[in-house]
Amino acid sequence: MNRHLSGSTLMAFCLGLILLAGGSHLAAQTSPAATTDRIAQLESQVRNAQSSADNAWMLVSAALVLLMTGPGLALFYGGLVRKKNVLATMLQSFAMMALVTVIWGIVGYSLSFGSGNSFIGGLHNIFLHGVGVQPDTDYSATLPAQTFMVYQLMFAIITPALITGAFAERMKFSAMLLFMTLWSLIVYAPMAHMVWGKGGWLNAALGGRFPSLDFAGGTVVHITSGVSALVCAAYLGRRLGYPKEPMPPHSVVLSFVGACLLWVGWFGFNAGSALAASGLATSAFVNTHFAAAAAVIGWAGAEWLRNGKASALGAISGAVAGLVAITPAAGFVTPMSSLFIGLVAGGCCYFMVAKVKSWFGYDDSLDAFGVHGAGGTIGAVLTGIFATSSINPIYHNQRGEVLPSGVVDGNWVQLGNQFVAVLIAWVLAIVGTFVILKVVDLLIGLRVPADHEVQGLDLSQHGEEGYYWELSAS
Repeated sequence: MNRHLSGSTLMAFCLGLILLAGGSHLAAQTSPAATTDRIAQLESQVRNAQSSADNAWMLVSAALVLLMTGPGLALFYGGLVRKKNVLATMLQSFAMMALVTVIWGIVGYSLSFGSGNSFIGGLHNIFLHGVGVQPDTDYSATLPAQTFMVYQLMFAIITPALITGAFAERMKFSAMLLFMTLWSLIVYAPMAHMVWGKGGWLNAALGGRFPSLDFAGGTVVHITSGVSALVCAAYLGRRLGYPKEPMPPHSVVLSFVGACLLWVGWFGFNAGSALAASGLATSAFVNTHFAAAAAVIGWAGAEWLRNGKASALGAISGAVAGLVAITPAAGFVTPMSSLFIGLVAGGCCYFMVAKVKSWFGYDDSLDAFGVHGAGGTIGAVLTGIFATSSINPIYHNQRGEVLPSGVVDGNWVQLGNQFVAVLIAWVLAIVGTFVILKVVDLLIGLRVPADHEVQGLDLSQHGEEGYYWELSAS
């Protein structure tokens, strides 16, 4: 990825040059060795300023991505379920913040980003061995390795949390914890390593066999979680009464607030993936916002044409669909391309939720597949079409000359590489998720008993209620 001097860094550098020029009459009386030392000191200060700016931006970005899980996703999903399941649903997202963090620190980071083979990382960084405050230059020359590690942790947290939307209101909490532990290691870690890790098969930045463009997680995050969600929904079966009994969201207001937090947090998700306070981060930031806005129009417009009115739920769902689709493309495309990507994603994801789900009859409770699986696939493919080296010159020949990125640049091979990455993500998610579900089902069982489902997971799984309606004694 490109690295650009931040504004503060450039100012510091110019100030240093002015001071040097202003003191030229003193320099004439100074030895060459002393002048060299002063220049070296100035260069060191510039590097330190750039590192500080990049590190500050990345720590803020990490916090923004965590904001996406809790409270963003927790509120978004929590409002979409019936009120008897609101706490259980929100706790699933919150639990990922704790569970995945521990897994990541022990072995998850090493399997995802440590040196290994083309499919999975090794155990060199187990227990975060060797992950300190010095940069890992394979990933960033300016960021402490721990900053990069904790930023990537936030991605590892939200990805399995997205899956919970598919089996909402019917999976045991204990089964969910075991399933997510195994899924993080068996599905997420290999996909993250292949796309972003050293020696990964699909890594475009570090010379993978099939270099695919995935700026912030179209394949790694959204396809794996969305397709896994579909497998979970099919394996567990429908909720009791679905689809004959109406199961409307108990609070679109909660979901509305959650969606707005997701939109804001997504700037850390996408713009942070530039790994620097740079022009590339600005480009990803702008593209993220444009795509989300266009997808709102795409989804709401399609809904309006079909139903004669646009709903608040449709508008916020469209925003999330656009954010999903632009994720792999955010650092590779122009703002006008991002508008197109968002518009297409909004309309297509609405079609998946409104029509395709009813055709096949699966009960994806909160449409995790319709938004993340479909949106991630659309975004990954369109990235191969609209990626341009004028935004991110990621490919170079042996002479250092910039090579074309996507189809708009004349690189048709990239579209094929994108399809390879999509296919691998789908297969890994389907096979891995099915095997894990089978194992967990055999060990402890997956689904809550029917009477627990009728009672609601808040009480049956956690012994508490999200809302207490106390009647006045009078």
